[in-house]
Amino acid sequence: MTAQQTAPRCIVVDWGTTSFRAFLTAPDGSVLDAIETADGIGKLAKDEFEPLLLRNLDDWLGQWPALPVVCLGMITSRNGWIELPYVPCPADLRALARGAHETALPNGSPLIFLGGLTDPARWPYPDVMRGEETQIAGFGLDREATVVLPGTHSKWARVAGGRIAGFQTFVTGEIFALLSQHSFIARSAAPASPEPRWEAFARGLAYAADERTDASAFLSLIFSARTGMLAGKLAASEITDYVSGLVIGCEFRQAHEQGWFERGGAIGIVGNDGLNERYARAAETFGLVVIDGGEEAAIRGALAILETVQEASNDAA
Repeated sequence: MTAQQTAPRCIVVDWGTTSFRAFLTAPDGSVLDAIETADGIGKLAKDEFEPLLLRNLDDWLGQWPALPVVCLGMITSRNGWIELPYVPCPADLRALARGAHETALPNGSPLIFLGGLTDPARWPYPDVMRGEETQIAGFGLDREATVVLPGTHSKWARVAGGRIAGFQTFVTGEIFALLSQHSFIARSAAPASPEPRWEAFARGLAYAADERTDASAFLSLIFSARTGMLAGKLAASEITDYVSGLVIGCEFRQAHEQGWFERGGAIGIVGNDGLNERYARAAETFGLVVIDGGEEAAIRGALAILETVQEASNDAA
């Protein structure tokens, strides 16, 4: 099905620090067309956001003038187009809609910015997210679940009573990047192979999950990437995936200690950044059943929030 055959519902723009992604969506939430560029907010000045958005969306807005545009992600952060306050947990769709900001583009298209989410109960400071809340909303708020959103800063969230009850951030992806690119591990490892070394990854997961491993032992456990090589147990080509297993396994171990899941339970995994399979394998190692949230949860969530925003506007009118 093409955009020319189906009248679109709106445009969803996921605008992050390093990338710009836009999706032309049908009324049922399916994607009719997509655009992805490297125009992240980190490269733009304040006066460049609107011209770039109009330029990137020119073809679509030319065909469908006044089509609503929904923007989410870091575009509503301090360094973005407009800074919106975080919506506090617990938050349902109505709360997320109240946190949105409505304006318009020069061509008359409604422009809706979605704010982020904060968990004020986190210690020592309130936790935050921008954009991931739409993925959780797209996963569904009508069931009791723990939802994991893999990424540079992965999120564990609890859905209960029709609301996002709370969440916690783990900077697993960033720690892995630092270790694999700027540490003794980078000097020892061979260049990453096109296909993951799953056996090495599984070994790292197993060591992190082992009950004999202290849950707080990450700083010493990571050194096994070197001692394993010296002992002839790890090849240089296996080190990167082994470390990946260690850090993701330690995330799961800490999440378990923090009460996010019980072994033998279930978790939802939501996202599309290439980490889902690694997190699914980690979940299996910890005895968990995986509920696949799909790759387009953010779009479904953005549409659900948009509908709630529009319903509130109609009621006010």
